[in-house]
Amino acid sequence: MILHFYFARRFLWYFSAILIVFAIFLALVDLVEQLRNFGNEVGFGQVVQVVALNLPEGLYTILPLVMILASVSLFVALGRSSELVVTRATGRSGLVALAGPVAVTAIIGGLAVAMGNPIVAATSKRAADLSELYDNGGSSVLSIGTEGLWLRQGGEQGQTVIRAARTNPDATLLYDVSFFAYAPQGGLVRRIEAEEAHLDSGAWVLTRAKAWPLTAGLNPEANAATHEELRVPSTLTQDSIRDRFGKPSAIPVWDMSTFIQGLEEAGFSARRYAVWMQMELARPLFLVAMVLVAAGVTMKPARLARTGVSVLTAVLLGFGLYYVRNFAQIMGENGQLNPVLAAWIPPVASLLLALGLVLQMEDG
Repeated sequence: MILHFYFARRFLWYFSAILIVFAIFLALVDLVEQLRNFGNEVGFGQVVQVVALNLPEGLYTILPLVMILASVSLFVALGRSSELVVTRATGRSGLVALAGPVAVTAIIGGLAVAMGNPIVAATSKRAADLSELYDNGGSSVLSIGTEGLWLRQGGEQGQTVIRAARTNPDATLLYDVSFFAYAPQGGLVRRIEAEEAHLDSGAWVLTRAKAWPLTAGLNPEANAATHEELRVPSTLTQDSIRDRFGKPSAIPVWDMSTFIQGLEEAGFSARRYAVWMQMELARPLFLVAMVLVAAGVTMKPARLARTGVSVLTAVLLGFGLYYVRNFAQIMGENGQLNPVLAAWIPPVASLLLALGLVLQMEDG
């Protein structure tokens, strides 16, 4: 048991050190990028706030790479110090050295999904809101609930709140839609009801619409006008709408089932969210596979291992498995694979490959 704790502690130390190094690197790169995007229009403190909010998402994304490098660092160090040789000389298999790191990896993976995922969802959403606020002076928000779809778009002419009973999968065609236009000072100035609204270049095109002016002193109904087609200027694009609700990482894993149900009730396709939820649940297993892959390549005595080649092989294998995982995710989102299969087959296959490498290394 003492040996397990020793290897686990060493692995945790390497993992923490590498994570801190990557955190500093990502923060500096993002800081330069944000300063270039905002220019002199935003204060340095506000830029740092956006960078700090973006950091958890960046670290969460590169977690598999950190696991690979931590595992490589551990077993290269153990090989150079001959601690693996001593472990085998005492009659214990080299697999004993893997128990501690694998346990630590499983715990980190579980905490990352249970606690890190909601944190990343909250911080990334706040960072997107602040970035849009600093860029446009307003915000565009999308909300989906039992009452349908709600959108808010901002611009120099004020805010516009949009409600639709249902929509097409990418939210560019709205049905049974209402527009509520507000002046820059905040007062409601116009209401529009339409059967349909589709997003065109720079405007919503409303079909069979009726508009009521809500200016003080006017009778709204007496001054109402009907239009077979009416264009309402918009700062929204299909990509911006997709970014507002299309990033599954912006939804905490604990709320994903409810969100998927709301999407389906509103008429959206929830397949990519279902795939993302399953991939998040499979993340701990994938991280364990990354550690075992790195161990299977680098867990050799220093005199028998070509360290540079082993490290490069481990990193390339890790990138290859990560690519396969992303490819399966795309196939799942496109409907070519069942979401459960798309999420769980790559981690399971990676784990079997890693076990094969470890056993081949151990038994020769």
